[in-house]
Amino acid sequence: MFRKTKVNRAVVSVIAAGFAATGASLASAQIEEVIVTATKTSASTQDIPIAVAAITSEKLDQMGISNFEDYLIQLPGVTAGGSGPGQNTIYIRGVASTTPAISIAGVAGLAPNVAFYLDEQPLAQPGRNLDVYAADLNRVEVLAGPQGTLFGSSSQAGTVRLITNKPDPSGAYGKLKMGFSTITEGGDNSNFEAMYNLPVSDKVTLRGVVYSDDKGGYIDNVHGSRTVQESARFRVEGFMRSNGVPVSANRTGFQAAPGNTHYDPAGDADGDGYVDMPGVTFLAADNTDLLEEDFNQSKYTGARLSALISLSDDWDLLVSHTTQELEADGVFYADPNLGDLEIQSYVDDSLEDEFDNTSWTLTGRVAGLDVVYTGAFTERTSDQIIGYSDYMFVGQYLPYYICDQDVTYTYGGAPTGTCYEPNMSAPSHSETEVTTHEVRFTTDQDKRTRLTAGAFFSETVLEERVSFTYPGSIKAVGWVAANGPGFSGSNLSYQDGFLSTNSFFAPGEIFRNDIQRTDDQMGIFGELSYDISDELSVTIGARYYDIEVDFDGSANGSFYNFYGVDSADAQVFGTNIADLYDGDGVYGGESCVILRGADTCTDVSQIPDKATADGTILKFTASYRPTEDMLLYATMSEGFRAGFLNRPGGYVNRSKTYTVPFEFGTDDMMNYEFGWKADMMDGRMRFNGSFFLAQIDGLQTTIFDPSIANLFFSDNAADAEVTGLEADLIWAPESVEGLTISAGLSLLDTEITKTLTSSGDVVAGDSLAFAPERQANIQARYEWQTDSGMTAHIMPHLAHSASSYSDIIRINRDRISGWTMLGLTAGVTTDTWGAELYIDNLTDERAELARNYINDRERVSYARPRTMGVRMTYNF
Repeated sequence: MFRKTKVNRAVVSVIAAGFAATGASLASAQIEEVIVTATKTSASTQDIPIAVAAITSEKLDQMGISNFEDYLIQLPGVTAGGSGPGQNTIYIRGVASTTPAISIAGVAGLAPNVAFYLDEQPLAQPGRNLDVYAADLNRVEVLAGPQGTLFGSSSQAGTVRLITNKPDPSGAYGKLKMGFSTITEGGDNSNFEAMYNLPVSDKVTLRGVVYSDDKGGYIDNVHGSRTVQESARFRVEGFMRSNGVPVSANRTGFQAAPGNTHYDPAGDADGDGYVDMPGVTFLAADNTDLLEEDFNQSKYTGARLSALISLSDDWDLLVSHTTQELEADGVFYADPNLGDLEIQSYVDDSLEDEFDNTSWTLTGRVAGLDVVYTGAFTERTSDQIIGYSDYMFVGQYLPYYICDQDVTYTYGGAPTGTCYEPNMSAPSHSETEVTTHEVRFTTDQDKRTRLTAGAFFSETVLEERVSFTYPGSIKAVGWVAANGPGFSGSNLSYQDGFLSTNSFFAPGEIFRNDIQRTDDQMGIFGELSYDISDELSVTIGARYYDIEVDFDGSANGSFYNFYGVDSADAQVFGTNIADLYDGDGVYGGESCVILRGADTCTDVSQIPDKATADGTILKFTASYRPTEDMLLYATMSEGFRAGFLNRPGGYVNRSKTYTVPFEFGTDDMMNYEFGWKADMMDGRMRFNGSFFLAQIDGLQTTIFDPSIANLFFSDNAADAEVTGLEADLIWAPESVEGLTISAGLSLLDTEITKTLTSSGDVVAGDSLAFAPERQANIQARYEWQTDSGMTAHIMPHLAHSASSYSDIIRINRDRISGWTMLGLTAGVTTDTWGAELYIDNLTDERAELARNYINDRERVSYARPRTMGVRMTYNF
């Protein structure tokens, strides 16, 4: 229900008065030209042969778009996998395989295949794209299809660019924005934004913006309890998961598999899918102390200051600094098997995500060339506490740590003893630094022959520590009575980490990832365009790239330290990544170590020290103008993303038919596209679109399959194909002055055409992940002039997505339901102020934006429920 306050009542009164005094409709004008920099030069969207969607600042304000989720819903063909603010991965045109758990994003996450830019700076990171608040933006550009010739690695499927407003030397002015809203059966939202533009001299102009946005919660943490009796270790063959995939023989629980050393002879007499253990006491985790309604609140606070300095008639310098802090509590997914928007969380989940970004752009002219040098430095720190209790549903080894030894080591006898509460957590700390430099030049864009060329350099350093903590392990009774219960009594010190000192594991800390991941890129690029005639043009583009991705540190378990003896390999139950990937062909001080029972001495001697990739990608475009208002184009373009190294390289599945690779390579895309751009009806209609066919070789995917390894790993799992149609329409009908209709459409057909792994996890014929066959949106905005001189408006809008799947890995694959959401805004504006009422998600649809089934439990990320509120602006 909309809460009535003095401010709300005042706004409603003003809007009602404006609507009551109706006058003439506004005279309809031609559809405005939108200028973008998708080709690294300024041009109208109608003049460049690229599929580009641009959400202008006006549209951002009209739709109330402020963060990642908001503009995601408004972009057909764009989807995301993730689990809340600061934890999303962008996908374009359905080119997606999986979204790994955020707890291993740094150590095992794939490089993104969609580049994310803030102005000129690439900021994409594995599993944790920056959730930049949409404050004082000029536009959001979405470039669909491979953009690698100009934007490099991670532009394989497309590029998303947030373009900020720059300092304006024309005069001093400012803008205030504020709003308040309430979520149906949820919390309240409030936001404030202030911008000011100030020319301080004829050479220097400043522009600054500050913002704060409190977003209320809508997910309830309800009472629950669970025991480790439901662990995958005790699950029998044939047990049917809720996603319809049965437990195979390879994945049968260790104590449910006849012939296994740990087999429980009682079997599954009661038929519940788990072996019977009457001699074991299972203590339950209980979340009574954590119960809370609407517990997934978040808050964005930040500021940006930019300075435009005129150095001479030909040279300008733009310097900008952005700082932002994102705080979030709870989780942003629910369990669809409980009540509406409910979850049972056993840990006080939280996130603190901060970044500072400083960028500089020098522009000028040299010998008739437009020259740009741009650079940036970004520093990001993230601290998060993640509930890890769901891991027990897939973690075969979990009972080792939180159960007495006589539960898990039965040697043919009946298990006895106690299993303790499965209230695990995974506190994490990550630090990321990104440094980029690019120099480019362009020739006169009015000439028949045009060239854009340059060089790009970047270094990304990610250091991450995740401490997987099992409090029940402190109580478990083990073999060495002198040490007492628990694993912490005689732990060896943790070694070879980057964010840890060489100190003992903390009590209850069973495993720790402490890694450094570096990504060094160099690219030389160019695009040459030539007008064969006034109507026909061709463009040839190329990029040479050289990428090195290094992996260092440790993924170390404390389990071996339970024995209380020294070992040359203190990480015998983990991976000494620093040693494994140092390139010397020696591991653990020996020239040959058979790591996991499948590799050979030759394999060990050939383990690389880095994942490397170099080569050249190409682009060819032909464009034709049959009339001044129509552009037709055909494009062939290539895209790629870098590979990486695996923590569990050398692991083998039970049937010894598949071995985890130490290194997986790039996945490569070839894209064929035909598109059109047309202005019709004397500029009252704009209709753009494209047909495309994309072929992906060696599609990367992250796999969590405990029958192979108890760690996430990645591989080039499949070849795939995507065919599709994209279109967008803007129409201002002459018969209804003041009415503007905007619509977008995406149709996709995705298919895995060939399976490249022998693990059986990927099946040919399946669709790709996060690839709905149909997405669409439509808005109809009607404006009219009131007798009091105000401009009134009303705008209904609709967004729709068909169903899709969350993964290409069968055991982790779950169906994401389709949805349709409606919204409505109505308000009045003058030259100095504006006010509007709005309702988002009018029908209170449970729109599923993403699903996760990695831990054999359905976890659904929903769009915000029905939200009603007011927005106000004041220009000065």
